Amino acid sequence: MLYHDKRLQYPVRVETPDPLFARQLQQAIGGVEGEIRVCLQYFFQAWGARAPNNKVRDLLLNTATEEMGHIEMLATAVALNLETAPVSLQEESAVDSVVGAVMGGQNARQVMEGMIQRHILSTGLAAFPANADGVPFDCSHIYASGNVVADMYCNVAAEATGRTLAVRLFNSTSDPGMRDMLHFMIARDTMHQQQWLAVIEELGGTQSLPIPNSFDQRQEDQKFSYFLMGTNRDGEAPPAGRFSSGVSIDGRGEFHAGHFEPLGQEPVLGPARSDSAAQTEQMTRMAAE
Repeated sequence: MLYHDKRLQYPVRVETPDPLFARQLQQAIGGVEGEIRVCLQYFFQAWGARAPNNKVRDLLLNTATEEMGHIEMLATAVALNLETAPVSLQEESAVDSVVGAVMGGQNARQVMEGMIQRHILSTGLAAFPANADGVPFDCSHIYASGNVVADMYCNVAAEATGRTLAVRLFNSTSDPGMRDMLHFMIARDTMHQQQWLAVIEELGGTQSLPIPNSFDQRQEDQKFSYFLMGTNRDGEAPPAGRFSSGVSIDGRGEFHAGHFEPLGQEPVLGPARSDSAAQTEQMTRMAAE
């Protein structure tokens, strides 16, 4: 069960509304690096969590609910940045002032009109669950595997890309209010990266590798378990580094590297079926053969 407080998690203010920045903020809402993604990812990981205790499940639920608050903050920021946007594309002076403030070039007006049109026509100058190009969020980047360590690594990656986006947004605006909001959100991304790494450490750290650690490695082809496969056809050796020699990260093997020759055969498929709408020549062996 969730509860709602009318107050925002952190103050959101905009001193100089910027419709272009509103569109950029949409990426932090509905982009693959955005808050809808991590919010739903943490919820579904929590709802499917199976463990002797509920500690990680509770942590996921707390953080997922926090991320809902981030969506609320960003949606408010989008709406505030759209307050001076023209409500019709016939408002020449309004559109031109926006274009002049943020863009240049021959097609600047047409580009700017396209940027703000969705916010005008579909939402009445408000945020919507889509990325900066207006593509709706589709849940294709939500990872909830049921393996807690695998999920934690996914969460670290999600927070890392989210923090990268937040830093880029911070660098894209000079508005003091927007920078204040983003400096809070960047700090929370720092904490979230750290907390998921801490869960991994608590569950054994590198000793939890490979994932899943419940599979008996004697059943895998172990001569390939820690082998860096070189696939260059010009004879160039694979890259050398921590990953190519020495004890493996999980401590269960030795890295080694080398050129790899294919072990399989060239695939040969049967002829096309007569009812498959293929060409007649595909249904029999080619004359050249």
